[in-house]
Amino acid sequence: MLARTVTHALVGLDARRVEVEAHLQRGVPGFSIVGLADRACQEAKERVRSGIASAELEWPMRRITVNLAPAGLRKEGSGFDLPIALSILAASGQIPSDRLAEHAAVGELSLDGRLRPVGGVLALAEAARRAGLPRILCAARSSPEAALAGIEAVPIRHLAEAAAYLRGEGEPEPFVQKNGHGPEPPQLDLADVRGQERARRALEVAAAGGHNLLLAGPPGTGKTMLARRLPGILPPLSTAEALEVTRIHSVAGLLAADRPLITARPLRSPHYSASMAAIVGGGRAGPRPGEVSLAHRGVLVLDEFAEFQRPALEALRQPLEDGVVSIARVEGRAVFPARFQLVAAMNLCPCGARGDPAAECSCSPQRLAAFRDKLSRALLDRFDLVVAMPRPRAAELAAPPGEASAPVRQRVEAARARIESGRPGWSKEATDLLDRAVERLPLSGRGRARARRVAETISALAAESGVGADHLAEALSYRSPTELGLT
Repeated sequence: MLARTVTHALVGLDARRVEVEAHLQRGVPGFSIVGLADRACQEAKERVRSGIASAELEWPMRRITVNLAPAGLRKEGSGFDLPIALSILAASGQIPSDRLAEHAAVGELSLDGRLRPVGGVLALAEAARRAGLPRILCAARSSPEAALAGIEAVPIRHLAEAAAYLRGEGEPEPFVQKNGHGPEPPQLDLADVRGQERARRALEVAAAGGHNLLLAGPPGTGKTMLARRLPGILPPLSTAEALEVTRIHSVAGLLAADRPLITARPLRSPHYSASMAAIVGGGRAGPRPGEVSLAHRGVLVLDEFAEFQRPALEALRQPLEDGVVSIARVEGRAVFPARFQLVAAMNLCPCGARGDPAAECSCSPQRLAAFRDKLSRALLDRFDLVVAMPRPRAAELAAPPGEASAPVRQRVEAARARIESGRPGWSKEATDLLDRAVERLPLSGRGRARARRVAETISALAAESGVGADHLAEALSYRSPTELGLT
């Protein structure tokens, strides 16, 4: 007696087809799982046995062998519980095999037979749709997420409900969130920032052109406050972008049950003690997305930038250029998207007093040199905008609220529309100024290209048809000012 169920295994963000085969034969009763299953998957033997008993279904008194094919692909996690249970029930004749073949299945079983949600359901449902399967059996709480893939999601609450559905005894009730959909998380507003007009301008330019921004200055000048308000002036996610972001967060297990589709641009802000694997992705088991991938289509804020481990910072160089992270392991390779905007905030010295006229820096030359060595020139060259933020004056702090995020976002959206319509022309004065800047600043090839992009963004914000010398002069003013003392 042989039966099989189709499910999928995650390799990075890719879902690979897995056929769960259950074979029952006479002999001493036993239960074994083969096919390169990890420990969580091997423990499914106890969950499946208890779940079938709790569903008041018959446990076959046979020698049961479950094969997860292909055998060379590592299977991880508890999402194989449901397909294993259904394969055993089909092999023992308790549910029809032909009806089961029309469905993919994924989910974790509890000991009482209830079905628990697992991560990555959106990616698994998309793979099932591409494979030509019209329906997927999944936990009821995961069904809104699975439905985003354009496949019929069958919400299952209990293993007994799945068996009754496959026998044709009834349809499961649609899943309805008890409290409805959760509200959108509130966006931080630029009106809360007092003063710092130059930094506010740089933030608007960064939003309009998708540029990376480095804010430096004494503590308490509003660097982090300003950085966290960047998502509020970015255009909303398109449908395709929202699905990309949702897929990544689903695989990472960070998707909220009450909001199956992420519609707000993500904001990630890891602590400076984060490891390189936490930043770019990886892990001892199957590779998992890191902070750069969780910030895909959004903003990655690195506060206390110079306090991060240097290997973690240097690992940012490749995703900042390519927009993807490729993690290689002996078993294979996983590729995660990582097209994000980096906003870093840092002090100018270890004690934090440098750049503040009211304080005296107590750092020795040796401490300053070690501080500078944490940030390589190659990494700093990947910042399009570098702004030194002075301590605001008392009059600025007592001033009324500044410009809110809404009008800034409108200008950003208009500028992005102009940029997407085509690259503007350059005046002769702007071209000559750029040539002189390459020799005198000096600018690397990458720096020259980034200065050009920033100048074109400034021109688009000004609604100009071409790039003038004044646009380029402003762009060049954001290239690593000397007061940082880091280059």
